[in-house]
Amino acid sequence: MKPKINSTNFGSITVKRKMFENDILIRLGGQVEKRRKKLSKKLYGTSHKISLAEAKYIYEKGAEKLIIGAGQTGYVELSKKAKKYFRKKDCKVKLLPTPEAIKLWNKDKGRVIAMFHVTC
Repeated sequence: MKPKINSTNFGSITVKRKMFENDILIRLGGQVEKRRKKLSKKLYGTSHKISLAEAKYIYEKGAEKLIIGAGQTGYVELSKKAKKYFRKKDCKVKLLPTPEAIKLWNKDKGRVIAMFHVTC
């Protein structure tokens, strides 16, 4: 079951009335887990560019769409290799500032996964 996201503020996101003070992933089954941003940070020196290694971790077999909350002001981006990887998996990517991505997440249907960056 897809969990409802209640709100976000700089540095936090609230999912099903539980606050998380870190970036999160939401899986097809609705599980919420901490983002493994070190997979990108060790390559680029920042978690604002998603690496191929992190893209492979984010992707879940059967996902048709990935919604990325790119931060409160939208700083996160996909690397070229990550874009190519999601295209190869036939997984559409919607990259929006986190508040807008939450609105999309809450109304979207289908086999959707998500990653939300809660700062920047």
